[in-house]
Amino acid sequence: MDEPLSFYEKVFETARQIPYGRVTSYGAIARFLGSGKSARLVGYAMNLSHMAFPPVPAHRVVNRNGLLTGRMHFETPGTMQRCLEEEGLTVRQNQVLRFEEHFWDPSEHLKYSDFFKN
Repeated sequence: MDEPLSFYEKVFETARQIPYGRVTSYGAIARFLGSGKSARLVGYAMNLSHMAFPPVPAHRVVNRNGLLTGRMHFETPGTMQRCLEEEGLTVRQNQVLRFEEHFWDPSEHLKYSDFFKN
């Protein structure tokens, strides 16, 4: 019998689905997981994602305004921006430019039941 996934594991699996060159927000992941008021908890999960396997593209998760609020939790404060720029996004003053154009909403592109049983 499969053990139910923890909230953090669900966050990690959702973040793994973010397409290359796209970003989502902590709140969008929380809403997809049915915990709309848990954006901060998604952020906590992203802070621990460097220990997850398979790897989690945590650099693709930003705040609701496109700000790189998690940048201090990477190897260096510039790592998050560098990773996004390598994927073709433009970042100025720690914010993804044309955020709406690059935003990917898991609720619009994924079906919860395809990934999680509970």
